[in-house]
Amino acid sequence: MEITKGPIWKALLSFFFPILAGTLFQQLYNTVDAFVVGQYVGTAALAAVGGTTAVYINLLLGFFLGLSSGAGVLISQFYGANNKASLSQSVHTAIALSLVGGLIITLLGIACTNIMLILTHTPEDVVPLSRLYLTIIFSGTIPTFIYNMGSGILRAVGNSRTPLHIIIVGCVTNIALDLLFVRVLGMGVEGVAFATVICQLMSAVIVMFILLRTHEVYGVKIKDIHFSGHILREMLRIGFPAGIQSSLYTISNLIIQTKFNLFGTKTVAAWAAYGKIDAIFWMTVNAFGIAITTFAGQNAGAGQLSRIKKGMWQTLFMATVATVLFCLSFWFFGTVFFRLFSKEEEVITIGMQILKFMIPWWITYISIEVLSGTIRGTGNSFIPMMITVFGVCALRILWLFTAVRKNSTLNMVMASYPITWIITSIAFWIYYLSGKWIYRSDLLKKKPID
Repeated sequence: MEITKGPIWKALLSFFFPILAGTLFQQLYNTVDAFVVGQYVGTAALAAVGGTTAVYINLLLGFFLGLSSGAGVLISQFYGANNKASLSQSVHTAIALSLVGGLIITLLGIACTNIMLILTHTPEDVVPLSRLYLTIIFSGTIPTFIYNMGSGILRAVGNSRTPLHIIIVGCVTNIALDLLFVRVLGMGVEGVAFATVICQLMSAVIVMFILLRTHEVYGVKIKDIHFSGHILREMLRIGFPAGIQSSLYTISNLIIQTKFNLFGTKTVAAWAAYGKIDAIFWMTVNAFGIAITTFAGQNAGAGQLSRIKKGMWQTLFMATVATVLFCLSFWFFGTVFFRLFSKEEEVITIGMQILKFMIPWWITYISIEVLSGTIRGTGNSFIPMMITVFGVCALRILWLFTAVRKNSTLNMVMASYPITWIITSIAFWIYYLSGKWIYRSDLLKKKPID
């Protein structure tokens, strides 16, 4: 789908909803895992599939997904510019990157599991289950990367529906396997991990089958899967800052998780359950971010600056409305959601304390996602990385080792989120309104600006 013409809001929403639905179903992989182990295994198992393990997985997988965003931006720009030769080279380089990257993260993830669990002070009763879960999940990294890269390629050329259909099939299969492995066969944490890996493998096979069978310019030919040097360098130039940003963001969250671990297993379980609830907000805002990134990429390729700016404002408005609705829903019905993940009243009480502290501040994060997505879509990813690294990561770590050290309460730990969101949002607005991001975009400099 070409999004360089027609009503902007319609183009954004037609792209946004399939992305949102896809990310919602993607999140169901982990949410169903948490629900099944919380209901049929126990609190320690719930902490094992959330908490430190979730943050550690996001650390390594998030780096590659950030790195691969460079491929999506490049492909969307070549598609918008109708540069078929470079588009094909980009697609095959992206697939090669997912294969090599998947192998590296598999080996690194498994090798560092024990060290990570020790460094984050994971409760002793959770360590064996966390180690088992992480080992199985990382063994399926290659198909996970292939699926995400393949879906990214399809979204970059405007096809957001096919990835949605694939993830729906994978999610339904995952739910069935979770119940089979855990409730019927009694496999516990091992069962939910195997269910996730099997479904990611199935999704990877489906997306590659589609890319191999299509006759479109973004189709894949096995013999052409290799690194094109100049394309890879450009992908890394755009994607590496996003990968670093994602990793440093997660490292700061990992340090926060370490602080939560000191409050005991019930607090870890409550934080893990809250993470499944607030993931709905994150997925929605992230879907808007992906939509505006692709929108900005295609329109940058076509040299349409004014359309990019209008798209940013309309995305910001829609994301704000959605966030307000989420805040109201969770504020009044949060207990209902927590009971999906735990039967223990203490866990639910702590979870509601966390939720009512955090959700009023969600609205301060929206600008970070929308503005950084707009700027990255034009090919400028270095400045968004620097703003996020210092505004979120560095300040968050500084807060944890200064203010939290003096007053180690749950609220003080959580305060690191809204404080850094507000500061980072202000920094992004200053940079965006300065207009300097326009002059850092090679595409917008080379093409006539409308």
